[in-house]
Amino acid sequence: MTTAPTTGTSTGTGYTARFKVWRGDAEGGGLEDFAVEVNEGEVVLDIIHRLQATQAPDLAVRWNCKAGKCGSCSAEINGRPRLLCMTRMSVFERDETITVTPLRAFPVVRDLVTNVGFNYEKAREVPSFVPPEKLAPGEYRMQQEDVDRSQEFRKCIECFLCQDTCHVVRDHEENKQAFAGPRFLMRVAELDMHPLDAAADEGLDRKTTAQEEHGLGYCNITKCCTEVCPENIKITDNALIPLKERAVDRKYDPLVWLGNKIFRRKE
Repeated sequence: MTTAPTTGTSTGTGYTARFKVWRGDAEGGGLEDFAVEVNEGEVVLDIIHRLQATQAPDLAVRWNCKAGKCGSCSAEINGRPRLLCMTRMSVFERDETITVTPLRAFPVVRDLVTNVGFNYEKAREVPSFVPPEKLAPGEYRMQQEDVDRSQEFRKCIECFLCQDTCHVVRDHEENKQAFAGPRFLMRVAELDMHPLDAAADEGLDRKTTAQEEHGLGYCNITKCCTEVCPENIKITDNALIPLKERAVDRKYDPLVWLGNKIFRRKE
């Protein structure tokens, strides 16, 4: 049921807010207007749940923890990729109309639920950590500095907001086959800087594969991925830019080029 919007009038400690929520499926859809009660301290996910309970019982939304740690409730609020459970209603004006739409970069399943299978396909394309041959589990040793460098990237909750906001994925469907996106280029960067990763011993050059197989060159470091990350990971500054620098050094450094020539000649 759709309720005509009213102004953001106060009712005791709460008020009535105006919402526009996208309803539909893969065949199409549009925005529907709702007037819904908002109470102090609530987040957008609370309002979506209230809509399900009172006006739109068939409204589809994906969520799990409601604590900003599972990454399930990703959507776009007023056009910006956000987690529904971490977006407080207090950041909006009471007379503001709040628009909630599904992630634009991925196919709609129904209402606010999208098919993010693209991301899992890209995850499988990144070769996993290669343990050192002569070290058994439990014998790995790393400097704390190296632990700290990669620990930041391990905070990723795979909400895929960075993937959604990246214009290479968002605005160009044809790029998806060749471009892994910021989340998985960050994974490549993490493995490339890992001091115990022995991928090179097996002939895997992560810098080269980042460029040639995962589309690192498509990234033009606009930092939009960093701006929407709910874990405040410096994706661009600490992962993508350093990875680009290492990839360029590998490809164009004359000493590296000469070393490769000599190494091949010895073979």
